[in-house]
Amino acid sequence: MKFDIKDRGLAEQGRLRIEWAGRSMPVLRQIKERFAQEKPLAGVTLGACLHVTTETANLAEALAAGGARVVVCASNPLSTQDDVAASLVEHFGVSVFAIKGEDTKTYYDHLNAVLDAGPNITMDDGADLVSQIHSERRELLTGIIGGTEETTTGVIRLRAMADEGVLAYPIVAVNDAMTKHLFDNRYGTGQSTIDGIIRATNRLIAGSNFVICGYGWCGRGVAMRASGLGAKVIVTEVDPLRALEAVMDGYQVMTIAQAAPVGDFFCTVTGDIAVIRQEHFLAMKDGAIVANSGHFNVELDLEGLGEVTKASRAIRAFVQEHTLNNGRHVYVLGEGRLINLAAAEGHPSSVMDMSFANQALCAAYMKAHAAELEKRVYTVPAEIDAEVARLKLAALGVGIDTLTPEQDKYLHSWTMGT
Repeated sequence: MKFDIKDRGLAEQGRLRIEWAGRSMPVLRQIKERFAQEKPLAGVTLGACLHVTTETANLAEALAAGGARVVVCASNPLSTQDDVAASLVEHFGVSVFAIKGEDTKTYYDHLNAVLDAGPNITMDDGADLVSQIHSERRELLTGIIGGTEETTTGVIRLRAMADEGVLAYPIVAVNDAMTKHLFDNRYGTGQSTIDGIIRATNRLIAGSNFVICGYGWCGRGVAMRASGLGAKVIVTEVDPLRALEAVMDGYQVMTIAQAAPVGDFFCTVTGDIAVIRQEHFLAMKDGAIVANSGHFNVELDLEGLGEVTKASRAIRAFVQEHTLNNGRHVYVLGEGRLINLAAAEGHPSSVMDMSFANQALCAAYMKAHAAELEKRVYTVPAEIDAEVARLKLAALGVGIDTLTPEQDKYLHSWTMGT
């Protein structure tokens, strides 16, 4: 079995952490038990470009139980948990190509190592596997039946490909499942982002001006948690509806140019490029802390920051101090990469339980329905979304009502009046 990890000696530590995460993932556990009986992925080589975390390990275990040969690489150079990677190799027989802190060349070598396995289904977190296949490894297309995508950023890229008519196989947008983005993006990103910022800086959030760029589901989650810790939350947006929603939720809304001089903390969660640019860094107060929780570090204009930096040093783990030409200091966390995974452990396993349940079920759906699917981006089938919610409620011991026949008839009738 081929692999490239930091240290196999970390495997036992990783196994215990994988087990701990699995205890909060009852939905995925039930799916794994079902997969072990039904083998819906028998004969499939599944290439996954995901954050190599304890939660991902539980997903890989479920996919393998379903009969898949699983090959994994990291979807971000700083998101790998090296002990988890070691355990996946040592205890689960999964080929892993991921090392925390890998450089760009190694990152792409690892992408290609997964593709060298000849995947039939791709599972992406940011669409890098899909992009690499379409740009550099088109010879693999004949063997691929479909894929899944986990992130907002990746779905944006894939829909752009589909709109241009260049997407060569069907993809299910797992990110768009209600049981994914309403919980993973909001509660998972909210908690884990604040966790990463605090772990990296040990700074007090209460009383600070906390600027959040972007008020999608991730931005909503970060705002909720920052506000809960006592921060004065400022939101920047380009979408008038989201901006209005932020106002109604009780937050200040302003442009990034207005927010730059007053913010103590900045966090980007937009999925776009150059959200905080050179002129904004120059306007920041001395000691401003800047982080990103969007998928790629391009949300921060790090090249522009470098042009106005006269000195730079690592002052703490995952904290880079930039002394600007104007004498002020700006602190960039985690090289501008996903702070919740660079400096912390990512989303809590209980929300990833639903996200990865969707991934597993959608992989099986793709295997079963590939022949009838077109080369475009599909939303998660409603029955899968509903099943994940039902299983989660059952695991939480929560019961809900069902419609009576009369109620169901009323909701489907136009003849019944008030």
